[in-house]
Amino acid sequence: MKIGLHIADFTWPGGPQNLAADLARVATTAEDVGVTKISVMDHVWQIRGVGPEENDMLEAYTALGFLAAHTKKAELLAWVTAVTYREPGMLAKIISTLDVLSGGRAWLGIGAAWNDEESRGLGLHFPPTAERFERLEETLRICLQMWSDDDGPFEGTHYTLGRTLDSPHPLRRPHPPILIGGGGEKKTLRLVAQYAQACNLFGGPEVAHKLDVLRGHCEAVGRDYEEIEKTVMFPLDPGTDGENVDTILEQMAGLAKLGVTHVHGWVPGVSAITPLEILGEKVIPEADKL
Repeated sequence: MKIGLHIADFTWPGGPQNLAADLARVATTAEDVGVTKISVMDHVWQIRGVGPEENDMLEAYTALGFLAAHTKKAELLAWVTAVTYREPGMLAKIISTLDVLSGGRAWLGIGAAWNDEESRGLGLHFPPTAERFERLEETLRICLQMWSDDDGPFEGTHYTLGRTLDSPHPLRRPHPPILIGGGGEKKTLRLVAQYAQACNLFGGPEVAHKLDVLRGHCEAVGRDYEEIEKTVMFPLDPGTDGENVDTILEQMAGLAKLGVTHVHGWVPGVSAITPLEILGEKVIPEADKL
């Protein structure tokens, strides 16, 4: 099992004036200790559950471009892109650019969006839930068309593109992998079965059931369930002296039995570097055996 780092909070002791240097150090350390994916949130305000809205938050794809310049191996993605925050043609171009400049390490992490408060606050388009899911599917189709050899027009219910030209194409072929976040059983997991290379679920007793639902959607659309990478997000807090390591490994072992191959999480106090070093010393080597 592999471990990824989700950077969800940028309110660090050094303040904004030191944020670039601190973020670079976090990214290089994470890569050095064996983290295989690094992600940031696609939010413009801090989200409830992590901190006050007024806390520091970086724009996702600007931050990922910075991370691409300071890493060499880790795969990079927004966990996950809010579908309504960018027009799909521009989003496909952004992912292509990130993939080329990172040497083929970009993923498209995407979901139907949920934060109406920040959307209203900054004037971002935020239609009702059903429409957001319609836009999500059209966006997936547009991205796949732009990353193919078909540069013809696209006409959908919500988006019309006169020519889906994308040059240069991503380095990763046939296209950057797609991760769709969320565990919605009727829509989200169906879209995973149709379009994605990975799903993302939150840890808990429902994981096994969600994976069974995904398996059913794969059967319905004729997709090989085993092709899809199963990822789960939960906090990776090793403790100040590694006192939580056994608990993390126990959780991961249970998930591995269900077929989960990647655990992705936020690390409290990550800017202090020590938690990453503990993960690299005590968790990642054991996780590789699962």
